[in-house]
Amino acid sequence: MQIKDQPAYYVVICFTKYASFEEAKTNAADDIATHIKRSHELHEKGTLLMSGAFIDKKDEPLSTMAVLTTREAAEEYIKGDPFVMKGMVSNWYIREWANMFAV
Repeated sequence: MQIKDQPAYYVVICFTKYASFEEAKTNAADDIATHIKRSHELHEKGTLLMSGAFIDKKDEPLSTMAVLTTREAAEEYIKGDPFVMKGMVSNWYIREWANMFAV
């Protein structure tokens, strides 16, 4: 699919219970590996376009985001995430994001 053909994307924002990315790497290395493997699979499937952790606010708990092609894909992504399933996400939400290049 071409970028211009996709009128909207779905952004998942997550707030974890980890104080930092370093804490998550220390305490949840296996969960991170599972999360990354699953993310690669969803990316290869074409539903997860990009994903990652915010790294600019070292004094705030670790937060992440992911951009997906449909609301259903976004819901599947978050509900199957190992951190969500283990209760290590304090809050999350999905927002519909307009693609300005689709006009």
